[in-house]
Amino acid sequence: MYKQAAKYIQSIIDTKPFIGIILGSGLGNFAEHIENPTIINYSEIPGFPQTTVAGHKGQFVVGKMYNKNIIAMQGRFHYYEGNDPYQIVLPVRVMKELGIEILIVTNASGGINKDFKPGDFMIIKDHINFSGINPLIGPNFDMLGPRFPDMTHVYDDRLTDLMMDTAYRLNINAYKGIYVMMSGPSYETPAEINMLRILGADAVGMSTVPEVIAAKHAGLKIVGVSCITNMAAGVLDQPLTHNEVIKTADKSEKSFISLISSFICNI
Repeated sequence: MYKQAAKYIQSIIDTKPFIGIILGSGLGNFAEHIENPTIINYSEIPGFPQTTVAGHKGQFVVGKMYNKNIIAMQGRFHYYEGNDPYQIVLPVRVMKELGIEILIVTNASGGINKDFKPGDFMIIKDHINFSGINPLIGPNFDMLGPRFPDMTHVYDDRLTDLMMDTAYRLNINAYKGIYVMMSGPSYETPAEINMLRILGADAVGMSTVPEVIAAKHAGLKIVGVSCITNMAAGVLDQPLTHNEVIKTADKSEKSFISLISSFICNI
């Protein structure tokens, strides 16, 4: 199915994307800065599911940035929306088929590390999969990667360091940390957050890990950025809402756009 979807997109665009970007909740406006954009709605692509979450437009934006060919996802697919693992990672495999070599994954996440504050950024150095799913279960796509891919160095060290250096030069608060995925859609309990902290997690969210596993399986170089939009349950004495996530992401938009665009310039 991913080949059919990629063939459809290839019939519309006349470039080979080099960098793919998955834009998380509230971070989609980055795509508005892509030059000479071609917009392809997910509803037009054969076999694509639809996004149902606020802050996810549900379209590809294909164009250029700093003379590099870019394909950006304004909206991703989540397990908690009822999508199966294959659907969640379908766009990653499509972007690989289109020719990308680097994947930038971004998300809005809750801060577990008490040194974090809303509006900070975490550059993902590793992850913990607590979602209960793995997109590689089932028949292996041998043309994409091996049956048992190594996950020792999932996030590319050079690109991770470059993202950190870029944040430092721009005076943006950023830390390296470990991201953990829970299935959602309910937020975690304080007890669960305390458990995750003991296990070494710095931020928690409901996405990213399946896409990263599929991207690593397919041989892509990966760099990940979490926007800390709220502190996780029990860190502060206040309820958690998706509106808070979107509002904080909106406030961080300028810094996020500067960080990602400057990173792309320096690749």
